[in-house]
Amino acid sequence: MTDGNQTVISQFLLLGLPIPPENQHLFYTLFLAMYLITVLGNLIIIILILRDSHLHTPMYLFLSNLSFSDLCFSSVTMPKLLQNMQSQDPSIPYAGCLAQIYFFLFFGDLGNFLLVAMAYDRYVAICFPLHYNSIMSPKLCVSLVLLSWVLTTFHAMLHTLLMARLSFCKDNVIPHYFCDMSALLKLSCSDTYVNEVVIFIVVSIFLILPFALIIMSYVRIVSSILKVPSSRGIRKAFSTCGSHLTVVSLFYGPVIGLYLCPSANNSTVKDTVMSLMYTVVTPMLNPFIYSLRNRDIKEALERIFCKKKIQLNL
Repeated sequence: MTDGNQTVISQFLLLGLPIPPENQHLFYTLFLAMYLITVLGNLIIIILILRDSHLHTPMYLFLSNLSFSDLCFSSVTMPKLLQNMQSQDPSIPYAGCLAQIYFFLFFGDLGNFLLVAMAYDRYVAICFPLHYNSIMSPKLCVSLVLLSWVLTTFHAMLHTLLMARLSFCKDNVIPHYFCDMSALLKLSCSDTYVNEVVIFIVVSIFLILPFALIIMSYVRIVSSILKVPSSRGIRKAFSTCGSHLTVVSLFYGPVIGLYLCPSANNSTVKDTVMSLMYTVVTPMLNPFIYSLRNRDIKEALERIFCKKKIQLNL
């Protein structure tokens, strides 16, 4: 498309993953299986929490929202990646690219804030067990979830609108498997100073601050646990936090490695691998972490299977 003497880009080309052609079908099968496991695993968690009244607690309210966030977060990039691996046309329209940026930021940030809410829930449960029900009231829990949704909407909309004001008139090849914001900024022929300043400020607020709050919560939790005289009490306290700590590590590890500790030579392969970790691997593993290490989820599964078995016998 031409605007005066300037060619304006109406679509982008996604280079995808650096996979040799002879291995494309193998990796397509692998990523398809991983995506299906992600969808199925997170749907099972959501359905279990909705159907089992024993799981209608603050922790599982946050977990159901986290599972929904993980399912959607993976769905922002994976279907397009799978399509492009089977297609000779890896293009994405300009509007589609902006939509992908919006939902990528929205669901990525939503998971981020929900992990903070879950850390606060564990902090209250361990440090103030006698006051847990009064502190983690339904009103507070719903407010925390709604606040997470509102903040992520604002953040995603802000970056999407700032990106929409930029012009793209030269190279339209994105060296990634999705519309990565930093890759798009490098392609723009407009002044990106405002975008870069906003990214720096917002990353400090929306990534570093939540991570710091989680660290602070666990410092207080560990301090409280060490005051417990019995080893059984210590094991029980750590077991309630184990799943959440594992998920926090899986989420923040790749994100910090990618955005806060960039490689010196701007390695595209390294960036792609780190992106795959938090867009594909983490959403797939979260249901397993919460089901395999969680007695409540296991018992809920058993109750549902027992009900089905009884109904079949009748």
